[in-house]
Amino acid sequence: MAKGYWVGHVDVDDPQIYEDYKRANAEPFAEFGARFVVRGGQQTVREGTARGRTVVIEFPSYQAALDCFDSPAYQRAKALRDPVSSADMIIVEGYDG
Repeated sequence: MAKGYWVGHVDVDDPQIYEDYKRANAEPFAEFGARFVVRGGQQTVREGTARGRTVVIEFPSYQAALDCFDSPAYQRAKALRDPVSSADMIIVEGYDG
């Protein structure tokens, strides 16, 4: 079974409140088996444009990635992030070939 991934590109306007979001997302991430592959860190744009922060989160399956995003616990965390950041995020199925 292929894993699922969240790939997020985020600009954070209020880092202090964003920390509240990070604390709040720990519960649903643990519940759905999330593992951070990339969490911020140094980045170099070689083509196109990017936001200030890139995050890649691995889940045991594509369905787990979808279910985590839609879960009430994650939506509560996301409600903390939305007013203090701008994000582009996709959920993608990993290659299992």
